[in-house]
Amino acid sequence: MSPLEEQEMLSRCRKGDAQAWERFFEAYYAPMGRFVFQVIPDAAPEDVEEVCQDAFLAAIRSIATFEGRSQPLTWLCRIAANKARDFRDRRLAAKRGGGRLPLSLDATGPAGVPLPDPVSPERGPDQSLASAEEMADVRRALDTLGEPCREMLELRYFADLEYREMATMLDLNPKTVSSRLSRCLDKLSEALAPAVERGRATGPRAMA
Repeated sequence: MSPLEEQEMLSRCRKGDAQAWERFFEAYYAPMGRFVFQVIPDAAPEDVEEVCQDAFLAAIRSIATFEGRSQPLTWLCRIAANKARDFRDRRLAAKRGGGRLPLSLDATGPAGVPLPDPVSPERGPDQSLASAEEMADVRRALDTLGEPCREMLELRYFADLEYREMATMLDLNPKTVSSRLSRCLDKLSEALAPAVERGRATGPRAMA
């Protein structure tokens, strides 16, 4: 979609054009879902969908205030980042206040028929576990950084935004974005150091 077509679509969205909104969803829903999954990698598909829907509803309510200084996807990613954090905070509060009931391995469906096993992922179990653990370590490290480092790292590496887009979104110049991002990466490396050491301790040498 060209910038001119994008602006025309947004103009029609502001006027409540249903077809324009449908095009808006088709253009940005998939990349939004990928971004949300990166922010909360342990979320179930329905949870990611819930966060995306909340983000789009917020976009609908605030479309009149979007001035177009950044790309629409950049704007949506910032909304989604906030919604994803709200979701994670609610989930954490629910766990502290009493988690969900565990699903029995012997659970059955209608008429007592056993439920089918989950579909196997494409990667092997060991690879999936390692990937999930690494992402969980990164997520925990990001949470210790707080703002604005967490936001900057999420926008750069999860939303894959360019420095120019980040500068527009954060009301900074690109050089400032670059220098702050570098400092934030240093802080993230420090926060990840214990997890890296644990990985070394449980590596092949430790198991030999």
